[in-house]
Amino acid sequence: NDDADVMKALIHRLLRMRVRPYYIYQCDLITGSAHLRASVCKGLEIMKKLRGHTTGYAVPQYVIDAPGGGGKVPINPQYITKIDDEAIHFRNFEGKLFRYPLKSFTIDDECRCHEQ
Repeated sequence: NDDADVMKALIHRLLRMRVRPYYIYQCDLITGSAHLRASVCKGLEIMKKLRGHTTGYAVPQYVIDAPGGGGKVPINPQYITKIDDEAIHFRNFEGKLFRYPLKSFTIDDECRCHEQ
């Protein structure tokens, strides 16, 4: 779930079965799931590689379920307010600000998504 080529192949298979990929869902911050979560930067990287390299119909929305009941928020550049070494900060459709901790993930040279 953290490779753009694998995700693209999966999405195309879903479309062949007449299933439209709707969400790429960032894993909830539940106890015991840290080792299963791909980083937010990895999710943004996958989205960047999908856009423009496959049909728009095949590109799902990348969403985070905002902690504390804020609902699903599309994680696109217009929603992101800040990414630092500790968290991604974003707003939902109501303009409310949320902080999603990156926990064990750090921003390194391969993931400079906050500079774009």
